[in-house]
Amino acid sequence: MQDPGLYPYRGWRDRAKLVWPGGKPIAVWVAPNLEYYEIDPPPHPKRRAWARPHPDVVGFSHRDYANRVGHWRMADAMSEFGFPGSVSLSVALCQHHPEVVADAAARGWEFFSHGIYNTRYAYDMEPDEERAIIRDSIETVRAATGQTIRGWLAPALTHTVNTLDLLAEAGLAYTCDLYHDDQPTWVTTRNGPLVAIPYSLEVNDHYGFFVYNMSPREYAETLIRQYERLAAEGEAGGTVMCIPLHSYLIGQPHRIGPFRDALRHIARDGRAWITTAGEIVDAFRAQVAP
Repeated sequence: MQDPGLYPYRGWRDRAKLVWPGGKPIAVWVAPNLEYYEIDPPPHPKRRAWARPHPDVVGFSHRDYANRVGHWRMADAMSEFGFPGSVSLSVALCQHHPEVVADAAARGWEFFSHGIYNTRYAYDMEPDEERAIIRDSIETVRAATGQTIRGWLAPALTHTVNTLDLLAEAGLAYTCDLYHDDQPTWVTTRNGPLVAIPYSLEVNDHYGFFVYNMSPREYAETLIRQYERLAAEGEAGGTVMCIPLHSYLIGQPHRIGPFRDALRHIARDGRAWITTAGEIVDAFRAQVAP
């Protein structure tokens, strides 16, 4: 198996220093996943959308909590401590629950695409199919919010060998689908360079609660430990911390308190540039040539 050649190897101690605005050592961005899961999605031969046979009323209604209650609880906590959202958006939400999208837009949040539905997978898509989904994402978000998306997180983290090439072809600036670094990196595609911005599986609330079985307090402490380490190391090079969220999880009443504590800690520390994905990408591009 050969290295796919998406990005050059450059070890942590062999890089030019990144400098974030205000001389901050760490850039922190929050990625709320505003999603829509179909109750009875079309089957895919490579992956089941639900663990139960569908229509899965239990799975659907659990996730529907996000768009009825959890979003506002999560978003209010973020706004209280000055954290803008960079929204990973299932763009069909613009039609299913436009109130949620409108609330995020009114808060000044940035949007990027998470595909149309989180129950539709990219595996085995032909290039024209995938190209149409990217185009639909751009047009739908622009019509709903006035914003032109610049980034992409693949639906349910599913890809084809063409995904990155097609994102660059469509004029997008960044991808969240690579998890290989604590700084942005340039990614090579057939249609020009993209920026890979650090996203996170390790401190993603989905992994925290479903994979690592953390308590709310353990998850909040994990966020703080992640922040403290990256802020200290960022003094030498400039780091990025992403906090990926799902409001049907973090917006639960028993979880929101510890999460607020973690946000308060980061906001009061003073070392963080609290910002959006797009601003991080722009600051990186201004300092590091492709």
